[in-house]
Amino acid sequence: QVQLAESGGGLVQPGGSLRLSCAASGTTLRITMGWYRQSPGKERELVASITSFGTTTYADYAKGRFTISRPDGNNVVYLQMNSLRPEDTAVYYCQVPLGNYWGQGTQVTVSS
Repeated sequence: QVQLAESGGGLVQPGGSLRLSCAASGTTLRITMGWYRQSPGKERELVASITSFGTTTYADYAKGRFTISRPDGNNVVYLQMNSLRPEDTAVYYCQVPLGNYWGQGTQVTVSS
């Protein structure tokens, strides 16, 4: 059983930055991990993912503004979000595809 612990959400002004973190426990394998987000009235959508080898994937809206990383090579990933826009406001969820595990979500609000 994989457990995911997220942190780093909050309120930020447009143009600001936030860094989300997600730590996965319950496995010794290096696993693919990703971030999704969901806004009210919208479906949950992929933001970015990173494989066990470090290969990254981004949604078009995230390219050039968001960076997913796992600097220590373990199962702790970060989502650095820069140049945030009001439309980035959502609950952000950490996800592990293998077994379809989800974190509890962390709220990101971009507002002046």
